[in-house]
Amino acid sequence: MATSLAEQHCTVCTPETPTLSKAEIDRLLQELPGWSVVESEGHLQLTRTFKFKGFMPGVELVDRIAAIAEAEGHHPDLRLAYGSLRVDLWTHAAGGLTQNDFVLAAKIDRIPAS
Repeated sequence: MATSLAEQHCTVCTPETPTLSKAEIDRLLQELPGWSVVESEGHLQLTRTFKFKGFMPGVELVDRIAAIAEAEGHHPDLRLAYGSLRVDLWTHAAGGLTQNDFVLAAKIDRIPAS
């Protein structure tokens, strides 16, 4: 049985790390409801916007994501606004999407709602 994405860990990437194929992206995306893949500034990225009431729930989610990202050594772009938090993931070193992005997204999805 394959290990779930959330149980895996991010690995160190370099400019030589290959990015995922469209077929691999489509397969992994099926495991992450609520996430989508978009093109931005010449590369693909995995993105999700979380919605909530007020500002502080977003701040608390940023803090929780930051702790996971730091432990995994893989850091998302976070855009906090009143009532929402947008999370964008892509592997800067590889110049696109890698397994790391999907692993971190799955870990973020395991954060309990506050």
